[in-house]
Amino acid sequence: MSDIDRRDFVKQTAVTGLGVLTSRNLAGLARRTNSPNETVRIAVIGVNGRGVVHARNFSTLPNSEVAYICDVDANVVAKGLNAAKGQTRAPKTERDFRRILDDKSVDAISIATPDHWHAPMTLLALHAGKHVYVEKPSGHDPREDELMMEAARKYDRRVQLGTQARSGPRFIEALDRIKAGEIGTPYLARAWYANTRGSIGRGKLAPVPSNLDYELWQGPAPRTPYRDNVIHYNWHWFTRWGTGEICNNGTHEIDVARWFLGVDYPTSVSSVGHRFHAQDDWEFPDTQDATYEFGADGGKIIVWQGQSCNGLRVYDRDRGTMILGTSGSVIVDRDGFVQLDLKGKVVRQSMASQATDGVNTLSDDPLTEIHTRNFLDAVRTGAKLTAPIADGAKTGLLCHLGTIAHQTGRRLTIDPKSGHIVGDREAAAKWSRSYEPGWAPVV
Repeated sequence: MSDIDRRDFVKQTAVTGLGVLTSRNLAGLARRTNSPNETVRIAVIGVNGRGVVHARNFSTLPNSEVAYICDVDANVVAKGLNAAKGQTRAPKTERDFRRILDDKSVDAISIATPDHWHAPMTLLALHAGKHVYVEKPSGHDPREDELMMEAARKYDRRVQLGTQARSGPRFIEALDRIKAGEIGTPYLARAWYANTRGSIGRGKLAPVPSNLDYELWQGPAPRTPYRDNVIHYNWHWFTRWGTGEICNNGTHEIDVARWFLGVDYPTSVSSVGHRFHAQDDWEFPDTQDATYEFGADGGKIIVWQGQSCNGLRVYDRDRGTMILGTSGSVIVDRDGFVQLDLKGKVVRQSMASQATDGVNTLSDDPLTEIHTRNFLDAVRTGAKLTAPIADGAKTGLLCHLGTIAHQTGRRLTIDPKSGHIVGDREAAAKWSRSYEPGWAPVV
């Protein structure tokens, strides 16, 4: 994004049970967050991909310092160090994040690890008195999302989910116009993501590379031998560690849909899809349509359209969310929004002068900087988080319900007050996962 657009954006923004930590009196851990001039010291965990963006932002924003770069793969640590090279003091490096949690000088951690680590690592950090910035999805399954929401109520710490659209000025403006009634009553949101991912092949058993602590990489997940097509990134497509496209990129767009429609839990969820594009180890659908219905007659609807391996764009966008209303529509993505009347005529639009790459796996967009700054302000001054985990984990739960509906092949009935599956034992049995002994997360 150009400097002009960036300035415009800125102007518009206003375990103890796990056997790995020593016990602490959280009431006595008053963090150094009272002074607006205080520097927040952050450990960035997981720097092969998205964590590089974390390290760059936390090392360059005011009142922020990257204290540690942490990764279980020694070969990728240099990426994080290079991203943070602009700060005066070089970060320390660490392989085992648990040692960082014992460092009282660290105020917060940012998590860009594989999905199976998000909730357990967040809870461990909260036990240690740290604030947390965690990438989506919030949990590996619905139960972990519940644990995250419980933790938000229990601990006096800030936990920001990495759904950066929540901090986007143009997203906020589009929502304000919907709330003002400019498209009438919003009733349906269509969310999508289209990419052209290749095959991950058939993995073979292989020796663990000397640079990788595979035992710690697996962490909470039940143990399995190392295979040569998992690390890095391909873990997204294995149920043991990943959560599929609906939780990977779908979280962003489904979160916008839920936010704009003003809904929490659905009354029903259904899904169709399949792995069409390759005969390989991929365990999730590469093509999926999931439908969420909220309320009885006259309720609202969210439709998720995932295209992992066919990049045909929707509304000339790789990703985005479209809101239908009784008197108009809004199409919104990370570059801005377009408001239309019932016949599709543009009524208003606000777009960045330079488009971002919607399928870049680093998601290195200007919104991340704004979102990161919001987290720092919340830690330092008590400012309101734009994507608090107490709300963000509700979106994660929706995404997991879409996966469960796909796995069972039938429409799920949902309790709209709790999000729980009703009257289907097989589906409800997928609510939580099995853990490696000693690693089950606790609030």
